[in-house]
Amino acid sequence: MEDVAPNEDKMLELPSDTLAALQEFYSERETREKRFEDLKSEIDQNRSQAQLSMDMFSEDWNASQFWYSDETATLLANQILEGVNFTTRIAIVSAPSVFVQLKNLLVSGTHEISSVSLLEFDKRFDVFEEFVHYDFEHPMKLPGDMKGKYDRILCDPPFLSPDCHTKAAMTVRWLSKPATSDAEAPTPRIIICTGERMEDLILKLYPGTKTTTFHPQHAQNRLSNDFRCYANFENDNWSWR
Repeated sequence: MEDVAPNEDKMLELPSDTLAALQEFYSERETREKRFEDLKSEIDQNRSQAQLSMDMFSEDWNASQFWYSDETATLLANQILEGVNFTTRIAIVSAPSVFVQLKNLLVSGTHEISSVSLLEFDKRFDVFEEFVHYDFEHPMKLPGDMKGKYDRILCDPPFLSPDCHTKAAMTVRWLSKPATSDAEAPTPRIIICTGERMEDLILKLYPGTKTTTFHPQHAQNRLSNDFRCYANFENDNWSWR
């Protein structure tokens, strides 16, 4: 047995390039973990002026987590904020990268809103006071005071399946302010971002919503699915197709 041990040690040795890649992976993970702990500390101390980055949150591809590029997240956040006032309530459903950019834009003080809520399954995001735990499998298992209160809603259902999208649509309808007889009352703005192959279902689930010309992009193009943006309004960044 003593003669076998040295050979086993050699078998366990890794090529230098593999070892370097492994060390880099662990180093990057440690850096992310430290930045995440720093973020938690800043939030605990109410240092709300800190600029946030999704680099603090690694993607979990098994949970279908693919963050938007900063450019896409910022554009979507700006469209959510267009025309808001101090009574506006915003809900971001399963799109934490948009929420983070929304937080960054709100820090500037240019926009004044009533509140923003992040509905998200990943409990890492409970470092934010706006976090509300959300599981699409239970689309209306949410605090009762959220029902019918939101003026702006952006949703990116986590999975490209009819079941997931149908349940997510139930959540969006539950959150949305109801229609009123007041002709001057604005209709809640709805943005849905998902794969192109869900288009027919999206247009059925959200009456008044249409496919737009805007194509959301993901960080480093890590998601191969052709993504689309659907909305019930047009703006300077997109029109209806």
